[in-house]
Amino acid sequence: MTVKIVVVDDQAMVRSGFVALLSTQPDIDVVGTAADGSEALQVIRRTHPDVVLMDVRMPVMDGIEALRQLSENPATAQTKVIMLTTFDADEYVHESLRLGASGFLLKDASPDELASAIRVVHAGEALLSPSVTRQVIAQFARSPRKRKQDPRLKQLTEREREVLENIARGSSNSEIAAELFLAEQTVKTHVSRILGKLGLRDRAQAVVFAYESGLVAPHV
Repeated sequence: MTVKIVVVDDQAMVRSGFVALLSTQPDIDVVGTAADGSEALQVIRRTHPDVVLMDVRMPVMDGIEALRQLSENPATAQTKVIMLTTFDADEYVHESLRLGASGFLLKDASPDELASAIRVVHAGEALLSPSVTRQVIAQFARSPRKRKQDPRLKQLTEREREVLENIARGSSNSEIAAELFLAEQTVKTHVSRILGKLGLRDRAQAVVFAYESGLVAPHV
């Protein structure tokens, strides 16, 4: 199956570089490019990509606002978005994930890392590195107000809550399996059920939900 991609960046050289790198992948097809968020929205509505590579900082409309509009439009809400940044510690991490971004990727990623990231996100996983998870935790730690428990948590079994707590701490399926003495396939099943019950798209949104719902308290 070919993955359709739109590349969004205000620098022409960056856009052409990504296109050149991705053109070597037989299962990836770049169906459009854009120089800012406003143009990206038009291209995305026209081409219906599977995954969007979206720069965070752009003129006219930045990547955060473009992501917001994508997530609010039912026609584009399920489009998977990888935010591109030149910084490993980006202050927009939490807001991007809250709005539904599937993860972050540094612009200096290698060709293999770029292609792998696209395939991971297209498969429904989250591109959420431990460093990004730590930033989400730190964001909540800076806002120590008491959070009311989200009523949706009542839909989860005790085991599903345990799995969600581990997801929120950045654990992989294999690490969760070892921690809870479960088979990795069982963990995958729990993760799928958690996302379904809570109406979440992927692990990235699950991490944010775990903290916003009051299930997990941040410790940094």
